[in-house]
Amino acid sequence: MAYDLISFDLDGTLVDTAGEITEAANLALQAHGIERRPVAEITDLIGPGTREMMLDLLARCLREKSSLAHAVRPEAVLASFDRHYAVITGSSALAYPGCHEALLCLKQAGVRLACTTNKELDHARRVLAAARLAGYFDLVIGGDSLPEKKPHRCVLAHAMHTLKAGADRTAHVGDSSIDIEAARNAGVHAWAVPYGYNGGKPIESFNPDRVFQSLPDVARHVLAGPIVGLACTA
Repeated sequence: MAYDLISFDLDGTLVDTAGEITEAANLALQAHGIERRPVAEITDLIGPGTREMMLDLLARCLREKSSLAHAVRPEAVLASFDRHYAVITGSSALAYPGCHEALLCLKQAGVRLACTTNKELDHARRVLAAARLAGYFDLVIGGDSLPEKKPHRCVLAHAMHTLKAGADRTAHVGDSSIDIEAARNAGVHAWAVPYGYNGGKPIESFNPDRVFQSLPDVARHVLAGPIVGLACTA
């Protein structure tokens, strides 16, 4: 087996969380007298982390209605988002097809698994628990776990150091340009899935080393052949 460690992004790679993220964002806006925004607009902002997403969204709202600047405090809106998201996390999140089977087969084969996300760690853990994915991972790194977040090299470097894997035997799987850049910065294999959240841009345009159509395809490649039945069962 050519790989010791596979790191996975969370939102848009392992789990479809756009519905609950956008709902929490809109509830936070409404709590401060701001009109709801289109789901597609918010979805395009997912990736850098929920804090950055909300600040970008709020900036758009303030540009359109400057009078809000005197009435709305960004930190208060961020706090509202955290409260609402904590309540609805897992309410509509769904693991992508084949996710459980692929992670189980990799884990049973002895591959170390990390989840490296820009979502704040508490939110990330709730999503993983709700999607029944938490038990697969040897390490979970959130956007507030380290001094920097993806695409800084320290994120995947920390995963490799903690799980004792070399860069040449590590790959990171994601759905966005941030993930590709994070892998490049850390010197690991940059893999991608074509679904998820990348601001509406095809992931192929960011030149990942490989694009896999599904998570089982990732497992098949790592295990260098058919997954026995994709038969691993929980």
